[in-house]
Amino acid sequence: MSTICVIGTGYVGLVTGTCFADLGNQVTCVDIVSEKIERLKQGILPIYEPGMEELVERNVNAGRLHFTTSYREGLDNCEFIFIAVNTPTGTSQGGADMRYVESAARSIAEELDHYAVIVNKSTVPVGSGDVVTRIVRTNLARPDVRFGVVSNPEFLREGSALLDFQNPDRVVLGSSDPEAARQVATLYLPLRARIQITDLYTAEMIKYASNAFLATKISFINEIAQICERLGADVKEVAVGMGYDKRIGRAFLDAGLGYGGSCFPKDVRALAHMAGEAGLHPQLLNAVMDINHDQRRLIVTKLSSILGSLRGCTIGILGLAFKPNTDDMREAPSVDIIRWVTNQGATVRVYDPVAMQTGHDALEREGIRMESVICCNNAYEVAEGADALVMVTEWNEFKSLNMLQLCNSMRRPVLIDGRNIYEAAEMNRVGFIYRGMGRGTGPAPSVLPPGDSTSTPQLTQG
Repeated sequence: MSTICVIGTGYVGLVTGTCFADLGNQVTCVDIVSEKIERLKQGILPIYEPGMEELVERNVNAGRLHFTTSYREGLDNCEFIFIAVNTPTGTSQGGADMRYVESAARSIAEELDHYAVIVNKSTVPVGSGDVVTRIVRTNLARPDVRFGVVSNPEFLREGSALLDFQNPDRVVLGSSDPEAARQVATLYLPLRARIQITDLYTAEMIKYASNAFLATKISFINEIAQICERLGADVKEVAVGMGYDKRIGRAFLDAGLGYGGSCFPKDVRALAHMAGEAGLHPQLLNAVMDINHDQRRLIVTKLSSILGSLRGCTIGILGLAFKPNTDDMREAPSVDIIRWVTNQGATVRVYDPVAMQTGHDALEREGIRMESVICCNNAYEVAEGADALVMVTEWNEFKSLNMLQLCNSMRRPVLIDGRNIYEAAEMNRVGFIYRGMGRGTGPAPSVLPPGDSTSTPQLTQG
């Protein structure tokens, strides 16, 4: 088996390193944040990912997985060096911040004393393989040392990253050195995956194009949802009907609050930025981003249409993380929604099964008035005395709640289902005034007075 060094212990780096170790390789994960490495050595992970803690523990105990802050230790006799550091949005125009990739490349060059293949695992702009090659070559402590550079973009979904690594749809490898690409391909042979070998630029573009296309599907169905809502159609049934067409497919056609997380937002922005730098006008990508931003504002519009002024209201927020099975708060819709409703004078009660701490930290970083935010221990505590509930993250826990108990405990039984996980007829039967996303139209909205839900007609969908 091979000896591998992974630079970075975030979602991509930790999953990549741990899964390669689980395939029998010797893996050392390097991170310059000493506190993170010390916690990993104690078995405390910096991320939440289902099954990850057990997999790390198993491979550490087997002596295949190691953690260090030392590049020298990590690169000792290693055959493959994966760069898996963060590439956040770095400019107001959306360009990727490459400082961490460049720093990793310099540190690799200073310690590399034997042939190795350097693999860009981070999502990097087209042309980054050339940048890494130039930095390493310029900073080599021993100029006679040879190395290869390969682009190997990741296609991991937070919440199912282990499954995605172990059962990939495809493995993409790009390099100007075909032999280096073939060497990296051997690492993936146990997975029996499709392996596509291309040039560097094409491999880098495949990642951006894939994420941009999926983001486009999400924004498309959300725009259709708004049209459905005005015309009386049900977007859930529309999506099912569309999905039967093999040319379209059902995946990523769930109307809701739009995309978030660490990948889609920054990758769409970065691709649009690259297009602009190349003298092009990425109209579709710009529209995708605009629709995604506007989708979140619909929650406030729906709340106001039923409650009137939000000043003095208590709004319950179910879910903080940008998606289920993760505690990642990057570009989470909950942050915008909480900001907007608290700015209008509302108090919010929040609960998430996993992301309470990361959510609290994210809200503070965004400058949200924390005196207006109450952290709760469960969904029932969120609903107690609330004027409305907003379903933000579709955790399985929220799909099996006692909805009658929730409804009866609220001051005004308003439910805004931002993920369409409930059925309107059932929620109306329970006693909720229900609003989904693109679920058709019901009677004209009327403002619901506090403490007086009995005289208000039950609104169906909208």
